[in-house]
Amino acid sequence: MANIEYEIIEEIGVLSENARGWRKELNKVSWNGRPPKYDIRDWSEEHEKMGKGITLTDEEAEALKKLLD
Repeated sequence: MANIEYEIIEEIGVLSENARGWRKELNKVSWNGRPPKYDIRDWSEEHEKMGKGITLTDEEAEALKKLLD
């Protein structure tokens, strides 16, 4: 598997936490040195492991916000 680099630029909030301590979080994350995107995924306590997730551009996040309002 290819090495994936990431940097959490902004921790926005925790959506939920499971019994193992993993948290579903909304963050702004830069993947492989690219501009940061909104990111929703499960993270282990120290952000050293992650689950599958979804990334959204600013425009996609704004469209999602309108759909949820």
